[in-house]
Amino acid sequence: MEQKAKILLVEDDPNLSDVLTDFLEMLGYRVVLAVDGSKGLAEFTKEKFDLLILDVMLPVMDGFSLAAEIRKTDANVPIIFLTARGQMEDRINGFRLGCDDYIAKPFSSEELSLRIEAILRRCRLESKPAVESYTLGQFVFDPANFELRRKDKRINLTPKEAALLRVLCEHKNMLLTREKALKEVWGDDDYFIGRSMDVFITKLRKYLKDDPDVAIVNVHGTGFRMEVKE
Repeated sequence: MEQKAKILLVEDDPNLSDVLTDFLEMLGYRVVLAVDGSKGLAEFTKEKFDLLILDVMLPVMDGFSLAAEIRKTDANVPIIFLTARGQMEDRINGFRLGCDDYIAKPFSSEELSLRIEAILRRCRLESKPAVESYTLGQFVFDPANFELRRKDKRINLTPKEAALLRVLCEHKNMLLTREKALKEVWGDDDYFIGRSMDVFITKLRKYLKDDPDVAIVNVHGTGFRMEVKE
């Protein structure tokens, strides 16, 4: 029997944290609960987790600050933000910090379960890429290790950055529609996720800017094209 993932839940609302812990454990996940951002960071440093579920509005250290601290040492662990706030900028900020999903309260337990399963499934797929590496001009992209290399320079990518770059590589010098990219990487073509994808495209362009023969070009109103001069 496949062992279920271990989840760090950081939530200060005792009623919600009890319900979520019971529900996730009922699904077979092992859950470690922390009630504020500082305690969440302490738990994260103690052991390895497969997924983090972080409330945004936390005492001591908010969820965004906690995620930023975690990303300093682990660029790959999947993060889901929980929040009662629905502002677009909050969602964009969450994705900019490298989260994998963003769920606004109130939400159904079934929705949370499906999103967790989708993220863990994508992580398993991302850990077993069909292609060992892609050559992009002066760069070599290693999807298995979330790494972009150029000469002796190494850039560590987040799972989402690596997944998006891999889809672009699979469509090298061809049109990649926004819808296909969103479905492949995020599993949804929601407007807010689309805005966050633009943030990731900007970051990938920054990483690749040292080679003038490699560019991610906007195809107006349609999508993107990874142009690589052979």
